[in-house]
Amino acid sequence: MIISTKPFGRSFKVQLHIARFHASFRQASCDDFRQIELAQIRIAGELIMKNIVVVGAGKIGSTIAEMLSATGDYRVTLVDRSAAQLAAELPAGVATQELDIAAAGELEKVLAGKFAVLSAAPFHLTTRIAEAAAATGVHYLDLTEDVVSTRRVKELARGAKNAFIPQCGLAPGFISIVANDLASRFDTLESVRMRVGALPQYPSNALNYNLTWSTDGVINEYCEPCEAIVEGELIEVPPLEEREEFSLDGVTYEAFNTSGGLGTLAETLKGKVRTLNYRTIRYPGHAAIMKALLNDLGLRHRRDVLKDIFESALPSTLQDVVIVFVTVSGRRNGRLLQETYANKIYSHRVGNIVRSAIQITTASGICAVLDMLADGSLPAKGFVRQEDIALDAFLANRFGRAYAQHEMVSRLAS
Repeated sequence: MIISTKPFGRSFKVQLHIARFHASFRQASCDDFRQIELAQIRIAGELIMKNIVVVGAGKIGSTIAEMLSATGDYRVTLVDRSAAQLAAELPAGVATQELDIAAAGELEKVLAGKFAVLSAAPFHLTTRIAEAAAATGVHYLDLTEDVVSTRRVKELARGAKNAFIPQCGLAPGFISIVANDLASRFDTLESVRMRVGALPQYPSNALNYNLTWSTDGVINEYCEPCEAIVEGELIEVPPLEEREEFSLDGVTYEAFNTSGGLGTLAETLKGKVRTLNYRTIRYPGHAAIMKALLNDLGLRHRRDVLKDIFESALPSTLQDVVIVFVTVSGRRNGRLLQETYANKIYSHRVGNIVRSAIQITTASGICAVLDMLADGSLPAKGFVRQEDIALDAFLANRFGRAYAQHEMVSRLAS
């Protein structure tokens, strides 16, 4: 009888244990074979599985936990201070722990001995989680769009023996991977324009908007200064300004400056491009109302009030669409050329649950990066930028395939 080693071929340690079990099998009777095989599977599984902590049991965090657990390659603990959030239906394989991560030393206890921590918590908790990862030597990944938090993560990564990979979601995140891939096809660059939006498929209010993501995150990116490269100089530009309109598939959209979407790409392309900017996509009319709320009514200084208004008056929806639109121009072989990436991802069923497009794209982004870190495709120490990730490798990943355009075309046609 032959014992196949193919399921466990990813690790030298696994192969070593299998070889030992083969030797044991040669000395055993046939009655012992089943016990040897079960033990082989158990040990191989223990060696392969990675212990992961996901902080934040909201819409995105619970999706991340479910997606990772479903693979059988990760043992996931979902952490949140809210018992109600943790009480939501989760797969049997996901452990939960009620914890206030602000309590000194408590998060460090949970992280001890783990492979990685993934932050799906509000942006203002990002640095706390990153500091706990630094203290315990655990790999760190997050979804934050907050520029100040990312600067702190970068500081923590200096000289670290574990990896710090911030901004692993949609924007920042996948948008930088796409933009850098397009930019790499040119000899010299003229402009890189990045546009992303998570929109309701069926808008029904004056804002033409529904809650599909973190309310704190939306407000933060509407209020904080935005990075851009203008005439070759890295500068800050105001949020909600430089509004433009464009059409895609016969639908008119507006786009305007918001904070954080560039990630680290502004630093990477500084001195290499004349124009670089990031703008959020909305339906026309949204920016004007938001400017009135934030500027005329002064709610940028009372964010808690604005959050309460949004969460009380704007319904959430699972029927959304994520739009990714990147245009790069530059010279290749002396000719001025332009290349564009345009993609729409819709909400659909993941496992037994319908997930919104923003849940799917954001969770898939960080899960794909974790996968690539776990299999050795990414550096295992120091600061790792999103633009360090190859687009082809990302899209070939089992999670990254959520962004694959050919699969979306097939789904829409069915």
